[in-house]
Amino acid sequence: MTEILSPAVTTGGAPTAGGPFAGRVVEHPAWAVLKEAVEAVRPAQSKDGSIDFGAEGAPARAEVERHVERIVSCVEELAPLLPHNEAYHRALVADLRRWAESGFGVPDFLDSLLAFQPASRRADGIQHLVVFPMYTQNGNPDRNLEAVVLRVVWPDWLAELERTRYDNPLFLGITFEDFTSGYDTHSAVLFPETVAVREAPERFSWGGIFCDREAARFRRVVDAACEVTKLELPEDARGLLTDQKRAQQTFVLWDMVHDRTHSHGDLPFDPFMIKQRQPFWMYGLEELRCDLTAFHEAVKLEADGFGQGRDVQYAVLLERLFRFPVTGERSRNYDGLGGQLLFAYLHKHDALRWTDNKLSIDWQRAREVTVHLREEIETLYREGIDRPKLVHWFKAYELVSTYLAPHPGSTWAKGPDALDLSLPPRKLVDEVLPDEFPLSMFYEALAKKLRDVIASTKGITAESAVPVAA
Repeated sequence: MTEILSPAVTTGGAPTAGGPFAGRVVEHPAWAVLKEAVEAVRPAQSKDGSIDFGAEGAPARAEVERHVERIVSCVEELAPLLPHNEAYHRALVADLRRWAESGFGVPDFLDSLLAFQPASRRADGIQHLVVFPMYTQNGNPDRNLEAVVLRVVWPDWLAELERTRYDNPLFLGITFEDFTSGYDTHSAVLFPETVAVREAPERFSWGGIFCDREAARFRRVVDAACEVTKLELPEDARGLLTDQKRAQQTFVLWDMVHDRTHSHGDLPFDPFMIKQRQPFWMYGLEELRCDLTAFHEAVKLEADGFGQGRDVQYAVLLERLFRFPVTGERSRNYDGLGGQLLFAYLHKHDALRWTDNKLSIDWQRAREVTVHLREEIETLYREGIDRPKLVHWFKAYELVSTYLAPHPGSTWAKGPDALDLSLPPRKLVDEVLPDEFPLSMFYEALAKKLRDVIASTKGITAESAVPVAA
């Protein structure tokens, strides 16, 4: 039988190189200098990453060149501590100098991006120093220069599951060591497609998700939501809110299964691999499908003796029910929509109740009902393979609107006769309201109660994951 580690086992690893600062790159004096230099360059950059020295208040070119050369020197000083990144750091130095020599136009870091291959050596605790001009998803929308030191989370039990059950060679679970301003935000991912390059590679070879930030904000928001709703959690679920390392292991497993699900199953469309313009409920259903698949696999893992499987089940339900619907703007918020749908589905099927201003969940019933919702979405997908795109969109709308009330001013809610079907499907997306499925009265009240708590998770890390009163 596969050896199973306790959920509380530390995910950190041993130093990856010799020298006095091998334990933590961020403790080396060069890191502080590099970070300061990056922060000095960022304010001068435009949205596309270029620098307009003719703009009002712009620094002198020579000043920016000095900052970039400081970054180069620090990368070269830190590189020996990270020999596994030798090719990347060499290409990074070349890209930085070429950007400076070209007059700081739109940056092109394709060469260093292609040289950075963190998924080729997944080892628990291995560190990476990453510097790119990039936007940070759910963070800074501009392609500013950013620097981040991260550590890979790859415990033996996770590596064995990836090898034997959930093949995902591109996936990286990671944690923050330190970062520049673009990550002092709600961003919890490091994706290669965010980097400024002259042309997109044919395929990307890695994708990283910061499980420490996910775990920390989960703990803070869910703890506050349970207090507001008076939800009494089972003891094992409560343990997730008090143990950061256990929560991190939960999220790295959830993320690994979720990520691979985007390319598995009966897929009538592929929204995240092929750029398509679709109504946002299609993306909401896709994200929810992947999460419910992770839930389904977690049930099987628990039956096979993996304690992390039980934790993933709790995390999927609590994160989806509490944080997703009330986080972010109410404009095409597909993650929020998925959380709303899960709540409404569980409520309609008597797996949760809101009575006497108190929320209660029948956890066994919730497990059974969640399986049914996954089956409904999978049936939609399977039958969608034989449908025209527009018909499939309407069938998906029908599924969602069975459980969530559309906005009373919605054109889509009136059915096909209300739309100009002579237009191509992508044009009909313009008829979708930004908040096509508004929050219920329950979530409107919850959002007000949790607003400050959710705002407090900006830039959160494992070290700052302490409860904040709702």
